Amino acid sequence: MPRRGLQAWVVRIGVVLVAVCSGLSLLYVFACSPRSDDGLAPLPRVNAPTGKEGYQALLQEREEQHRHYISSLQKQISQLKEALEQRSEQLRSMKDSLKLAVGTPPSGPPGGEAGRSRVDLQEFFHSQLARAEVHEGTKLPSEYALVPFETFTLHKVYQLETGLTRHPEEKPVRKDRRDELTETLETALQALNSPWEGGDPAHRRVYSPGDFIEGISRMEKDKGTLYELTFKGDRSREFRRLVFFRPFGPLMKVASETVHTANMLINIVVPLARRVEKFRHFMRNFREVCIRQDRRIHLTVVYFGKDQIKEVKGILDKTSKEMNFRNFTLIQLNEEFSRGRGLDVGARAWRRGNVLLFFCDVDIYFSAEFLNSCRLNAQPGKKVFYPVLFSQYNPHVIYGHNSAIPPIEKQLVIDKDAGFWRDFGFGMTCQYRSDFINIGGFDVDIKGWGGEDVHLYRKYLHSHLLVVRAPTRGLFHLWHEKRCSDELPPEQYKMCMQSKAMNEASHGQLGMLFFRREVEAHLHKQRHQSPDRKS
Repeated sequence: MPRRGLQAWVVRIGVVLVAVCSGLSLLYVFACSPRSDDGLAPLPRVNAPTGKEGYQALLQEREEQHRHYISSLQKQISQLKEALEQRSEQLRSMKDSLKLAVGTPPSGPPGGEAGRSRVDLQEFFHSQLARAEVHEGTKLPSEYALVPFETFTLHKVYQLETGLTRHPEEKPVRKDRRDELTETLETALQALNSPWEGGDPAHRRVYSPGDFIEGISRMEKDKGTLYELTFKGDRSREFRRLVFFRPFGPLMKVASETVHTANMLINIVVPLARRVEKFRHFMRNFREVCIRQDRRIHLTVVYFGKDQIKEVKGILDKTSKEMNFRNFTLIQLNEEFSRGRGLDVGARAWRRGNVLLFFCDVDIYFSAEFLNSCRLNAQPGKKVFYPVLFSQYNPHVIYGHNSAIPPIEKQLVIDKDAGFWRDFGFGMTCQYRSDFINIGGFDVDIKGWGGEDVHLYRKYLHSHLLVVRAPTRGLFHLWHEKRCSDELPPEQYKMCMQSKAMNEASHGQLGMLFFRREVEAHLHKQRHQSPDRKS
């Protein structure tokens, strides 16, 4: 019995051990066999190599897959680097163009052919700028060699070359011209509002097209186009001026400055002989514009002779008392009238330092806007301003009957049938006294009418001063009957008669006057044919 019990216990122990060994074997198989994941080789199949050889094959296959994956990534990285370099080059070019437009130096050029080409192009642009008449004047042989400016505002262009079909004041009808001026204005606004302009960004003014006052532009056909744009400043009597140059390429900013005009006094010099009624009309405009609006004016009247001198003194005294204005000087010369002599004496009579001179005639009407243009376009030792004024035609021809002629203020319109740009006249000019003295002043030997202004103009053209010649919308020559004296030399008499003919009417109006008899005969014939047609 004890032996049987021992045998049974041994059997039981063996069965338990077999069961334990079987469980451990299964656990080993599950724990140590390779798993079949996505992208990995599955477990060995039937007839596949097993053991060490199978696992080596699996490792080689997995390594090959990683090698292809790494090669694909390297190729993508190379493509991304190439695209990034292209983008960086485009960004660098755009940044240099923007800096060139707003006047800051561009970044250093990258190596390679593209970089050298850009450097050559920038050198060409700057050479064109250096050759152009921007920083100083170029000596010119005559008044016909000067290229005048055009004046433009947001909506109008004032041009001298009108011909028989174009108008002295018109919108730029050509799309390329309109786009050109729009691009220049937008570039100027971008420059004014850019961080490079300095100042506290939180308090810096944001400029808009409404701040633009006017601009002037001039194209030199072998160099490029110059633009000067004037904007309102932050304070009263302060302006922002930007100068651009387009050397047949992108716009280049040449200068950006703030111009303070609060202390810029203008000495208006007027030569006069008799013509008291004209002087009375002149003083009415002077009261409104110079005393009420501007108040930075001195008036110098150089009177020739003794006739009507009391009336002239009376007009000045009355203005002084009623307007509390004492900034005027009356100089009397007992000699024959000479416009050049009078202006020369009036300019040299000033003894209170350098002053801006405006040489004016008694039949000139000007606005406060013109006085600002006078201050902005003349700089001592640098440039003088020769505005082209708008000359009024004979109102009796334009409006017909005397009762239909409107007041002077309503006649001052820039229109093809109302007048013309007086581009052959150089009498009205703004320059500093120092420049006038240094250039030699007027030729005082010229007597009577005409010639002295062209002589002075040619002196400036032969100097290094920049002559700004541009049509000015706030300066008008009022029509008056012109008498050409028989005592004038032939050349002066011819100039006087040409000026007289130009002042009467437009080309079309003169044609209607010349063919008036034919026109009246035609109208008379039409009136007599009308009853016959009705019957």
